Amino acid sequence: MSFRDDFLSALPTLTEATAPAAALGLFRYQAEHCGPYREYLQALGRNPQTVTRLEDIPFLPIEFFKTHSVRTDAAEWEPQETFLSSGTTQQQRSHHFVRDPQLYRQHAARIFEHYYGPLTSWTILALLPSYLEQGQSSLVAMVDYFAQQSGQYQGAFFLHNHKALLAALREAQRDASRQVLLIGVSYALLDLVEAYAGNPALQGLTVLETGGMKGRRREMIREELHEELRKGFGTIDIHSEYGMTELLGQAYSFGDGRFHAPPQLQILLRDPSDPFSVSASREAGAINIIDLANVDSCAFIETKDLARMHPDGSFEVLGRLDNSDIRGCNQMV
Repeated sequence: MSFRDDFLSALPTLTEATAPAAALGLFRYQAEHCGPYREYLQALGRNPQTVTRLEDIPFLPIEFFKTHSVRTDAAEWEPQETFLSSGTTQQQRSHHFVRDPQLYRQHAARIFEHYYGPLTSWTILALLPSYLEQGQSSLVAMVDYFAQQSGQYQGAFFLHNHKALLAALREAQRDASRQVLLIGVSYALLDLVEAYAGNPALQGLTVLETGGMKGRRREMIREELHEELRKGFGTIDIHSEYGMTELLGQAYSFGDGRFHAPPQLQILLRDPSDPFSVSASREAGAINIIDLANVDSCAFIETKDLARMHPDGSFEVLGRLDNSDIRGCNQMV
């Protein structure tokens, strides 16, 4: 078997104890076989063989996904799917080239089921108009796969048709054997609750916001956003998803603002003014992510998000570094 085959066969079974060694093995492989990453390390004068700790890994700036074809073993495959980040026509969008579309979908489903239980116990409905309109969204692909795997008969997506969504919510709530999950971009969820406040169809749901005002509304801090959504949906907790085009994995928050990530998605913090100051003991800083599902692109990504770590390994997203582009699919400032 190849390195890739061996790595992917072990990926679902990684634990907090075994993931660091797997990450170091993938780092050395991608340092040689991912062209843009190899060139970046060479420009830094870093020898991958001298890296023995996760904290010593140089992380690839996320902007490379806008300017380069970030692929490992690029000569061996052509992309079967390309995910694009959200953005305006004036913005350069990130490209995540995907070798195996099912790898992404199945991996995302395993993470969801780890935290939420079997997909077959859910009816999943989505209000993601901007992602649908721009196309090639990893979030839309994930939600579509979740809905297929759930076995639900309702369609998942409703664009701007609130009345059809309300009808689908009422119908889904009649099935006592299933829970109902509404996934939405922040501005669209706010539009919904403002137009239909008090509607019984909005009660008793699990609501998961994916962040993002997309220029449609003023930016809000997370606490304010969630308070407005709690009032509109009549629920105690608003859940959140932390993911991005450049990742194949996700983290989830269950209402307290703290995100929890599986072993395959590791979060390290750095000094915002020094990209090479990663520390496992840092309590707050800019996020570096190790996404071990990114075996075909690059697993070691320096993001522009700021976070606070908690002793239990969960993290809060505090905002974004100054002068960085607004990008969809990440938690609100």
